[in-house]
Parts: sequence; C-alpha cells; structure tokens
Amino acid sequence: MNKHPLIVNTEWLAERLEDPNLRILDATTFLKMPDKENEEVGMWSGRDAYNQGHIPGAVYADLMNELSDPKAPLPMMVPPREQFVNKIEELGIGDGTYVVIYDQGALVGSPVVAAQWASRLAWQLRYEGFDDISVLEGGFQKWKEEGCPITTEPGHYSRAKFTGSRRPELLATKEDVKRAMQDENIVLINSLSPEDFRGETNTYPRKGHIPTSVNVFFGSHGDPKTWKVNDETSIRETFEKVGALDPNKKVITYCGGGIAATWNALLLNMLGQKNVAVYDGSMNEWASDPDCPLITGS
Repeated sequence: MNKHPLIVNTEWLAERLEDPNLRILDATTFLKMPDKENEEVGMWSGRDAYNQGHIPGAVYADLMNELSDPKAPLPMMVPPREQFVNKIEELGIGDGTYVVIYDQGALVGSPVVAAQWASRLAWQLRYEGFDDISVLEGGFQKWKEEGCPITTEPGHYSRAKFTGSRRPELLATKEDVKRAMQDENIVLINSLSPEDFRGETNTYPRKGHIPTSVNVFFGSHGDPKTWKVNDETSIRETFEKVGALDPNKKVITYCGGGIAATWNALLLNMLGQKNVAVYDGSMNEWASDPDCPLITGS
C-alpha cells in the first residue's frame, strides 16, 4: 500500500530531504525522436547528466543499462526479477523505505510534460512488489527552476532487503493484447501522439494503431510553461471519455516501447483505476510482427 501520494511536488520533497527512510532516485534517460526521414531514434543513459547535478541524496538508477533485460530482442524490456531486485537493493530500496523518483524530461527537444522515465521505474517497482513510491511533478527542471538545492556529490544509501512479490497482472503480453481486441471489458489505450496513432509517421516498422485501441496522448496531461501536471478534474475527464475509469473494466496501456504507457498507467492509478496493465513490448514488438493487425486513421 502506498502511504504517500503517487505524484508529489517540489515543496513536498524539499521538506523531507533529511528523512532517513527516504530514497531519491534519478531515473533520467534521454530519448530523441527522428527529425528527418530515415533518421533513427536516439536513446542514451542520463548518468552523465546526473553527475553534472542532481537532487541532494539522490542515486542514479540506470533504466537503460542496469534495469532492463540485456538479452531481450527489444530495448527497455523488463529484466529478470533477480537482476532487478539485486540492483534495487544495492540502491537502498527495500523494506522500511519509501521512494521518490524523478527524471529530466520525457523527450529531448520536446515541451512534453510527462515524467515517463520516473513512471517507468515506479511501474517496475510495483510490478516486483514494492508500493510506497512517488513521482516528482515537473522533475529536475521544475526543481532547478524553483531554486531548490542541487549537488554534484554522489548519493549513497545502505543496501536494503527487498521482499516484495512479483505482480504479473501489471504486465500485458502480445497475447494478452490480442485477446483484449475481442474483449469489450478491456480498454486498450494507445499513449502515443495523435499523428502516430493515425499512422501519419514512420517511427515504427508499420504504421497505425492496434484495432479497438483509443488514443490518449501521454503528453496531454501537463503544462510546459509551468512543468505542472494538469488538475485532476481535467485528467479525469480525458480518461472518462474513453471509458478507462469504469471500475468494471481492465485497462491496458501501450506506446512505442513501454515507457510513455507507464505515465498514463500512473495517472489512471492516481484517479482510482487499479486494474491497469502495461504492454511492455508495445509498438516495438507489435509492429514488427506482420501477424499483428494495425489500422490507420482516427
């Protein structure tokens, strides 16, 4: 059970920096979408950015290199439990601690306000059975702009004991999604841009979206001028329109690679929808399989 809010602001965190039970994780990863045709997606670790400045006490959590499956055919897939738990214990997360995760923005060169890297790590922690996690609203940008303290001194926490149990219901597979297309009690949410959803871009091996899925762009929930998340009423209206808050339905979120989808999943959890799974392979996997149908248009 989460004893703290799923999303916290900078003031909330600043007041707790000295709490011995607090663990702060910098999950910064950089993703740059292609600007030109035939240009490839770029992704790199945020460790150098962490070294240049971070929230006092924070340790760096390397989603790309240490908290993903190195043997998976696709990037950023959930790692074996033993690998994840070992690294998380090393970072000081376990029984008796609570966690605040932040990042330095969703996409390089984009005004999108969404803590997708922080929400990805939060989702992975919940998947492995750890609950007391918050994501920092506005991330490092908002923290820095408000004049909150920054350090280059590496953080360190004593190794912890992680005893949570894996929750397979939080992860959806390709086969789960195929079944969901035929199930009116499951809402499939495509978290990508409207252009990606309609099939107007060349980001993935094939264009379009999974049949029966609806589009809720993960970047539509925040204000780029203030780095703040939209008010709860506005976010609730967005998800209500697609039926995702029906307590009798399950929701599966997907995106390009299972990252942005976790931001929508977190917001749904915040609104009280607990029956949410993330399709980890997302479009990277689905669009690579010619047997998986895609449709274009809105």
